[in-house]
Amino acid sequence: MGRPKALYPFPTQVTTPGKISFLEHLLGIARHPKIGAVRVVLGANAELIRQAVELDAASVVLNDDWPKGQLTSIQAAIRNLPAGATDGVIIFLVDHPLISAGLVDKLIERFYRTGAPVVVPTYEGKRGHPAIFASRLYDELLAAPVETGARAVVWAHAAEVIEMPTDEKGVILNLNSPGDIRRALSQDI
Repeated sequence: MGRPKALYPFPTQVTTPGKISFLEHLLGIARHPKIGAVRVVLGANAELIRQAVELDAASVVLNDDWPKGQLTSIQAAIRNLPAGATDGVIIFLVDHPLISAGLVDKLIERFYRTGAPVVVPTYEGKRGHPAIFASRLYDELLAAPVETGARAVVWAHAAEVIEMPTDEKGVILNLNSPGDIRRALSQDI
C-alpha cells in the first residue's frame, strides 16, 4: 500500500470528507458505551503509527511477535486487558475498515442478548469481521495454535457461534492494496 495499512486514508466516499486513516476510523466506531478497554496492538511500523495517530499511551500494546501472525496480536491484547474487567473482546482488523458504528452496535447487542461465546457478522452467508469473543474464551485464544489462529476457537464452539447477517459488505472485504480499495468502492458497499 506504500504505507502502513493503519495509516491509509479512509475513503471519503464512505465517511464525511476529511483525512482520517483506517485506524482512526476504527477507533471512532469503537466508541461505544459497552466498550470500556480499548487496545491498539502495533507491530510493524509501530513508531510511525504512534507518530501519525494520537493514541492514548495506555491503549497501545506492542507486539514483537507480529511476524508470527494475527493471533499473536489478539493474544497481546488479551494479556493487556484488566483481569476480570471485560465481558469479551471485539476484534477489529485494520485491513477490514469498511464497517459502520451501526454494525458494531448490532453485534454488541446480539452478544449481550444471546450470551453466545462468539458472534460474527455475515454477508451473503460468508463470515466476516469484526468478531466478538466472550471472556470465557480468553484462555482458549491464548492457547490456540498460531497456524490456525482464532479460527481454532471458533471451530471448537461451532454449535454456539451466532452469525449476524448484515448488508454491510465491508465485513468480508480485506483491503490489502489500493486496487482492493478501488474495487470495494466501485461495488457500492
